[in-house]
Amino acid sequence: MPRSVNSVASRARRKKVMKHAKGYFGRRKNVWTIAKNAVDKAMQYSYRDRRAKKRNFRSLWITRINAGARQHGMSYSKFMGQLKANEIELNRKVLADLAMNHPEAFKAIVEKVK
Repeated sequence: MPRSVNSVASRARRKKVMKHAKGYFGRRKNVWTIAKNAVDKAMQYSYRDRRAKKRNFRSLWITRINAGARQHGMSYSKFMGQLKANEIELNRKVLADLAMNHPEAFKAIVEKVK
């Protein structure tokens, strides 16, 4: 009995990988073995960096809130502590946006917690 190979599924699998490799440079876009390795590595990076992005944005928000708070004579840690004590539940993303784009609203929050 001849060996049965599911070439339909194999071809579909290869097509999927080659579609992901579109736009890559050189042989990474059109040679199967190289494209497969490049796509696998790209997927690892994207998985890792989806988590790193969350850390990076939190760090950015903290930096912006700190800069805004220091303009009104408070440190970041004191400001966040006072927010919690006064039961003002605004997250860092919103506070950073206020500090950057609506300084008068941010000033009002700082005055309220002082």
